[in-house]
Amino acid sequence: MTGKKWTLLVLSDERERLREITLGHRALRFALGGTGFLGIALVLLGGFFALRVNDVHRAAQLEHENALLAAELESIRDQVSGFQSVMEELVDRDAEVRIMAGLDPLDVDVLQAGVGGPGSPDLASHPLYAVRQDLGAESFAAAYDLHALERRARILRESLSEAADSLAMHLDILESTPSILPVDGRISSRFSNARFHPIHNRSTPHQGIDVPAPVGTPIRASARGRVVAASRQAGYGLRVEIDHGYGITTLYAHASRVLVRVGQEVERGEVIAQVGMTGLTTSPHLHYEVRRNNRPVDPMNYIISEPVR
Repeated sequence: MTGKKWTLLVLSDERERLREITLGHRALRFALGGTGFLGIALVLLGGFFALRVNDVHRAAQLEHENALLAAELESIRDQVSGFQSVMEELVDRDAEVRIMAGLDPLDVDVLQAGVGGPGSPDLASHPLYAVRQDLGAESFAAAYDLHALERRARILRESLSEAADSLAMHLDILESTPSILPVDGRISSRFSNARFHPIHNRSTPHQGIDVPAPVGTPIRASARGRVVAASRQAGYGLRVEIDHGYGITTLYAHASRVLVRVGQEVERGEVIAQVGMTGLTTSPHLHYEVRRNNRPVDPMNYIISEPVR
């Protein structure tokens, strides 16, 4: 039995030229199969080239990103280096402040505490190192230096806080320590364990110093403190007593007028009374005492500027 045949007419632009192609059923099937195969091959080949172009583009993009990352890491390392220089200056300044505050400078080992040692991360464990060793090493070094700076900054913050507290305490001690002569004038009688008393006519301890001055002359507190007495007392007449803390008290006697009240806080140089001649005295003057832990001490040891003689 004769198989079916297929005729393909090919007509050119010239109408008189007509080509006739006759294909058998099997030949046509092969032709169509070949054409399909060729089409699929062309599609696959096109996809391959597209993927190849995409891979090349992605590789170029990754290379560009790596270059940017490397530049950024280099910038970070430069900044870390600058921070390290600033940190060294802070370490020197901290040592100066601690000395001023009466503290020992920090030991070098203390500043390095917590940096390195067992349990610290290592380069091999850094995730970027497994992908690209050079960038991984740079990133690891930057992170390590930043951790060290953070640790040192925290230690310096605690150190400066300790120094500030110590300075504040020292400042309070200085402001609470008697250091001035309460009345301007010449000292007529000094601290003594045996002084001839002009009224009792015998030698008795003189537990302070006497400064003659006209009645009404201002009497000033010799340091910061709290008034604990402001009234008359046998022998002293009108007197003011101030507690300066740290075991130190001062007493101002023979006043003509008291200008403060018990419980009042006063500062060094503040007028607290006026010179008079109340109590046992032969002339107007200030009798000034300093006591440390309730024991009389020589007030001259607590006067910085040399008084008029």
